[in-house]
Amino acid sequence: MRYPIGSSGQDLVFAQDVIAYIERHRQLRFWQAEAGGSLFARLSDRDVVVEVATGPRKADRRTRFTYRPDRKAEQREIDEMHPKGLLFVGTWHSHPEPVPTPSAVDLHSLTESYVMSRHHLNAFVLAIIGQRPAPEGLRVVLGDGQNVFPLEPAKAPSAATF
Repeated sequence: MRYPIGSSGQDLVFAQDVIAYIERHRQLRFWQAEAGGSLFARLSDRDVVVEVATGPRKADRRTRFTYRPDRKAEQREIDEMHPKGLLFVGTWHSHPEPVPTPSAVDLHSLTESYVMSRHHLNAFVLAIIGQRPAPEGLRVVLGDGQNVFPLEPAKAPSAATF
């Protein structure tokens, strides 16, 4: 799944395995708690390819409407992925609504993560999966510490008619 990043000429690309992993944590039943984790990508001049999604972790705090990650476990994942050439680029979590909307807490967390982290990225990713499957049920935003930029999936090329 490909998301053009504004006028940068780059695309944020989610590997199909990552989409499938995140979708397995949709909150389709009333008893299911929010789930979440980290996103790791390889960077090129053209694409930011999200290849790995982690979580949820045993020590994460989860309720129907909240998700609080285990920050120490999150840091261990970052330390393990970096030597493999995979950079932490953001987080994902679920919402118990068909098409998710980032909450004020979500946006504050995105800003705080970007500002408090040591990195060379222009923005961090926040992906929220709702009850509907992706792409409709997947909300993706970028945060640069000051602004939030919603992304829309690239439209599939239409079939040529003859």
